[in-house]
Amino acid sequence: SVLYKAVLSLLVLGLALWLRAWVDAAVILLATGVVLAAEIFNTAIEALCDFVETRHNDKIGIIKDVAAAATGIAILAWAIVLVVELMELWPRLAALRTG
Repeated sequence: SVLYKAVLSLLVLGLALWLRAWVDAAVILLATGVVLAAEIFNTAIEALCDFVETRHNDKIGIIKDVAAAATGIAILAWAIVLVVELMELWPRLAALRTG
């Protein structure tokens, strides 16, 4: 699930850099970094929970759910940033194509 986020981010980031939209590129990098860090933290928390308690435990389930929810919030923010940036960059790209 991380690969598609990285690929999408790189595509939009490449467009921003090509159009010399430096602030846009910085925002994309920041949002991508946050979502990737959230994914890594979520994976680490789940692995730690599985290491500490191998049997089913309702409290461990809640901890995993909270970690996944935090990642979901980061993904939502990342997606919003990419959509907003694409909406901002697209007209500039179209203007370059038409001359």
